[in-house]
Amino acid sequence: MEKIVFINLTPHIIKEVNTGLEIPPSGTVARVSVTYTKVDEINGIPVFQRTYGDVVNLPDPTPNTIYIVSGMVNAVPEIANRNDVVSPGELVRDSEGKPIGCNGFSLK
Repeated sequence: MEKIVFINLTPHIIKEVNTGLEIPPSGTVARVSVTYTKVDEINGIPVFQRTYGDVVNLPDPTPNTIYIVSGMVNAVPEIANRNDVVSPGELVRDSEGKPIGCNGFSLK
């Protein structure tokens, strides 16, 4: 069995708490483009509608490589058929409520 390589496309260290695996950011951040359109105003405060666009900075599939992205990127329909893209699993917090890692990874 060939070794799987994890590439972290978030700006944060990913720590998987079950294994202690820590994956540093790769320096490239996958994001979803967003456009804001003003649709209203409430008491002088503008109200915008968000429109999500394309995923940027997500490499094409590479054999034996798993890309870790944010949950927002992972939820975009354009990558629904990609089994090489995961996001951090359930957030794990310490006794003070501070995030300390994730419990596994999540597909779509």
